[in-house]
Amino acid sequence: MTAAALVSAARTLSKDLAKLRFAAPVDYVYDPLIYAWDVHAAYLRKFGEGKKKVVLLGMNPGPFGMAQTGVPFGEIAMVRDWLGISGAVGKPEREHPQRPIEGFACPRSEVSGKRLWGLFKTRFPSAEAFAADHFVANYCPLVFMEESGKNFTPDQLPADERGAVEALCDRHLRKVVETLGPVAVVGIGGFAVKRAEAALAGLPVRIAQVPHPSPANPAANRDWAGAATRALLEQGVWSA
Repeated sequence: MTAAALVSAARTLSKDLAKLRFAAPVDYVYDPLIYAWDVHAAYLRKFGEGKKKVVLLGMNPGPFGMAQTGVPFGEIAMVRDWLGISGAVGKPEREHPQRPIEGFACPRSEVSGKRLWGLFKTRFPSAEAFAADHFVANYCPLVFMEESGKNFTPDQLPADERGAVEALCDRHLRKVVETLGPVAVVGIGGFAVKRAEAALAGLPVRIAQVPHPSPANPAANRDWAGAATRALLEQGVWSA
C-alpha cells in the first residue's frame, strides 16, 4: 500500500521537524501537516496509491496554497473542484495576524498552484488520469515567516538550521521516491532540483526540471504552461 507508506512518512517528517528550533529572522513557523493533516492525508490516500512514473517536486508551501489546504501547490479552487478534496483545516499553534490560516474559506488564490494544476487539467482528462502516472510533492512542508509576516524560504536559513531541515526532508524525499518508484523526479525550480540530486544520489531515477510557476519568476509570467510542457517533452518526461 504505497499511500499508507506515504501517510506514515509524512507523519514522521512532521514530528521530527517539530523538534527543530529556528532563530531570527524566522519568527513564525507553520506546519500544514499538523493543522491541515486531514486534508493532506486525504490527498495522499486519493492520489498516492500505486507506483508512479513521475514525481514532481516543489520547495515548500505557498501562503495561499498548501499553507491553507495541506495539498502541494494547493490552490483552493483546483484542490476542491479538480482534485475533489476538501475538509476542515485548523490553525497553527502560533498564527501571524497578517498571515491567517482560513483553509478553504481563504479568498486568495495561489498563482503557482493555479498554473501548475491548471497545466495538468489541460493535458489530462481528469485528476485521476493524471495521478495514474504522476504525483506532486513538496520537499519541505514548513512555512517560514519573519516578524513582519514576510515569507522566508528554506534556502535562506543559516547553514546549521538549513542542514537540520535538509537532513529530515532529504530522508523523507528518498522514502517517497523509493515507495513510488518513479522513472523521473521533476524539480519545480532550481532549489528542488538541487535537493533531489542530493537526496536521491545512487537511486535509479532521472532528475529533470521545469521553471517555477511563481509570479516572482519573471519568465513564468510569459506562458509558463508552454515553457513547462516544452521542458518536459525535451527531457523525455512526457511524449508528444
